[in-house]
Amino acid sequence: MLQTDRVRIVIDDEYPIQPELHRTRRWSCGAPWAILLVLLVFIYGSHAPLISLTKVDGHVPFSSSSCVVLIEFAKLVVSFATLVVTGNLSSLKASVSIVAVLPYAIPALLYAFNNNLVVIMQVYMDPSSFQLFSNLKIGSTALLYTFCLGKRLRRGQWFAVGLLVAAGVCHSYTSLDWEQPKEDISNPGLRITSWGLLLVLVYCFVSGLAAVYTERTLKTQHLPLSLQNLFLYAFGVAINLMSLVTGSSGQQGFLYGFSALVWVIIAGQVTNGLLMSVIMKHGTGIMRLFVISSGMLVNGVLSWWLLGIQLTHHFLFAVVLIGWAVYLYYR
Repeated sequence: MLQTDRVRIVIDDEYPIQPELHRTRRWSCGAPWAILLVLLVFIYGSHAPLISLTKVDGHVPFSSSSCVVLIEFAKLVVSFATLVVTGNLSSLKASVSIVAVLPYAIPALLYAFNNNLVVIMQVYMDPSSFQLFSNLKIGSTALLYTFCLGKRLRRGQWFAVGLLVAAGVCHSYTSLDWEQPKEDISNPGLRITSWGLLLVLVYCFVSGLAAVYTERTLKTQHLPLSLQNLFLYAFGVAINLMSLVTGSSGQQGFLYGFSALVWVIIAGQVTNGLLMSVIMKHGTGIMRLFVISSGMLVNGVLSWWLLGIQLTHHFLFAVVLIGWAVYLYYR
């Protein structure tokens, strides 16, 4: 990730119609860019351990649907505030049209589809198997990145992507429960059906498609990033709010179970979404994959420090694989 000049030049060649990329040339190769990447890695890695800290008797006490709606709404408010502060509010009236706004509904629909697909998959596979096979979305994102955006990767870079997948599998392996209770022999710990395998492949494809489509939209439209985020998160709020309303029967109140730590998690995810949009517009989708994969290392360290989870040699192997992948891809 040190050779950001090289990455940025490739982006300018792929999307020559974007003058903003040239204006951020100095910014994206200096300390602010490095700080942004490090912050994103930390947020990604800390998300799961922080959620584990909120559990009461092994269960998350708050509604995940309420949490998602609040996150999307907060990102929407921040985007609008940024639009006002930067003096780009006038561009809102000039840009509000079906042609300009409608493309941002597609990523929101794709992410909503995947969120519901995860619930359906629990019938056909166990959570540990899903965690293991979901690492294939790294490869699917890279494939769609080359096909949809016309970016060619060298053999060494493809090998680096493969190392990221292997690192994800290795990290997931450490959390698998291989111990089978003697009294529950009929219900094996790891279980995946042919339908489960098909659905997880669809999940990985949709995940990669949503990421690549979002990147393409952000880079090809002549609009301020804050305005693009405003469109994107408006659809996110609407779709997630509909999901919350349709599935809220019999549940507790909207903010039931919320604590100070939950609000910290929400703030972190809001920051994560806004900063990731900067990566998608001024960086590359592959860079996003490296951020997510590096977050696994932070996840492991925080899980050891906060939750007392013992790190194994598989975790150390994942560290080596990610470091090797970074070297091969950006050398």
